[in-house]
Amino acid sequence: MSLPEVAGPMSEEVNRSPALDQGISVHPVSIPRRQPGRLLPTPREPSPLSRQRGIWFWRTVAALLILGSAGLHLTYLTTDNPLDLAPDEAHYWDWSRHLDWSYYSKGPLVAYLIRGSCELFGDMAVSATGDLMPAVRLPAVLCGSLLLLALYILTVQVHGRESLAALVVLLALTLPLLAAGSTLMTIDAPYTCLWAWALVLGHRAIFRGSMAAWWLLGFVVGLGILAKYTMILWFPSVGLFLLTSPRYRPLLFQRGFWIMTGIAALCCLPIFVWNMTHGWVSVRHVNGLAGASDSGIKWLGPVVYLGTQCGLLMVFWFVVWLAAMIAHRPTVEMNPHLRYLWWLSALTFAVFLMFSPKTGGGEANWPAAAYLSGLVLAVGWITRQLQTPHPWLFRWNCGSLAVTCLLGVSVSGLMHCSEYLYPLLAAVAGPPTRERPFPLRQCDPTCRLRGWRTLAAEVDRIRAELKAEGVDPILAGTLWNLPGELGFYCEGHPTVYSIGLALRDRRSQYDFWRPNPVWDAEQFLGRTFVVVGVFTPEAKDAFDEVGPERVVFHYEGDQPVNAWGVRICRGFKGFRPVSELLSKQRF
Repeated sequence: MSLPEVAGPMSEEVNRSPALDQGISVHPVSIPRRQPGRLLPTPREPSPLSRQRGIWFWRTVAALLILGSAGLHLTYLTTDNPLDLAPDEAHYWDWSRHLDWSYYSKGPLVAYLIRGSCELFGDMAVSATGDLMPAVRLPAVLCGSLLLLALYILTVQVHGRESLAALVVLLALTLPLLAAGSTLMTIDAPYTCLWAWALVLGHRAIFRGSMAAWWLLGFVVGLGILAKYTMILWFPSVGLFLLTSPRYRPLLFQRGFWIMTGIAALCCLPIFVWNMTHGWVSVRHVNGLAGASDSGIKWLGPVVYLGTQCGLLMVFWFVVWLAAMIAHRPTVEMNPHLRYLWWLSALTFAVFLMFSPKTGGGEANWPAAAYLSGLVLAVGWITRQLQTPHPWLFRWNCGSLAVTCLLGVSVSGLMHCSEYLYPLLAAVAGPPTRERPFPLRQCDPTCRLRGWRTLAAEVDRIRAELKAEGVDPILAGTLWNLPGELGFYCEGHPTVYSIGLALRDRRSQYDFWRPNPVWDAEQFLGRTFVVVGVFTPEAKDAFDEVGPERVVFHYEGDQPVNAWGVRICRGFKGFRPVSELLSKQRF
């Protein structure tokens, strides 16, 4: 019987692992020395059947996690949901009633998704809950599920481990950021979903040379831009990876990359056409958000940005992500798969950090896409840290991870049902005062999603009073975020106008839907308006008669969380000339 040959510790004859050829991280296995007179046991490889069973076990686990999460979100949306549509959601719903090539601040994808969902599931949602809210938010649940699936596939592509991919899905479900994105139908739901699938397709196109993946990638990136302009950062991110990887640099000059770029550019044509006929207002709006129109510098902007991101990721995950980014920086990381994840995370985060002195830190969700590939990178890094030989460090890592996951799940649950904490939050926030009329708003960010049905009910009552007098009133809001909420929750989904441009509010999509009271005053002369929001002298001068303000409060328990002023204004006369308004507009 022949003995199995075993390479010595310094031998160069050990066969190269296929995983290394594919760039997948593998851990070196120490081979014991053969002692004279003793046979080394031959490692037993799992049979193909055992491997297949293991693969399908972890795929089943991931599928159950994804489907279970989607089921919980659907149950929440259809069972006495306490959260009204957020102002952004209602605004995009209003867009879905006026389908167009593009819109003032964003591309058209979010409007078409909401419109499609309402057409398909609107009647079912109304019969189940009494309003369209579940149908509006259903695309967010779908996008969240598809995002988790993309993370699973990406993890398998990079690390080659189905068990680690299932762990990524499980840990992603503990993040409040993802839980909110799977509930609220804002532009971030389709945007992050499409970014995640761009990661999957980009990996397949680059590392497997799939031409079909390049074509699909162009379509996915183009759709992502139609959801949120930040998707454009995908191009320089993947471009820098290719440029800094000698083995893959030639792909920059091959047809696959440029086919992808061309398809994505074609998908952007609706945005281009709409802006070309509307004075390029989207470009000016984005410049305004980036602080280009502000000559000042907000020196604390980077500190605010970093602090906000740290809080968003519950400190632990931000530290783990940062440590993984340092450990796998391109100057030391030889594995191209991990460098791919690094570049697709680093650039997006760095861009918003660079602009933070102008934006004051920006919105918390702006760099969200950076954490998708970052999560896959970070989970791979933290699992290696758990293999430390030091017991105390192992316990510390496991304890920190467990506490963070428990905290994340708790925050996600309470975020959806924060009213259960109101007695405690009220004690912490203190009683309402003249200076702090809504103390709970400082403790609970979901307060901005509460009370819109209360407001709409009062507006409907005023409409009924006026119709009893033979008056058919015009509904208007003084800010851009009011018409969508009133249009959604008022009986019959009436058309609601924004007069914000005349009252020095920033421009919005409502300024481009004609006719409207600001641009086409002659079509509304003499009409009676029900105006919701803060009333200014410019608004008073536009009417013959302005009634007393009726303040509508919304309470959670005995705590006020929202209030709006409502006035009946008769005899509309028009606002200042539009040319004068535009000279003082904000984008």
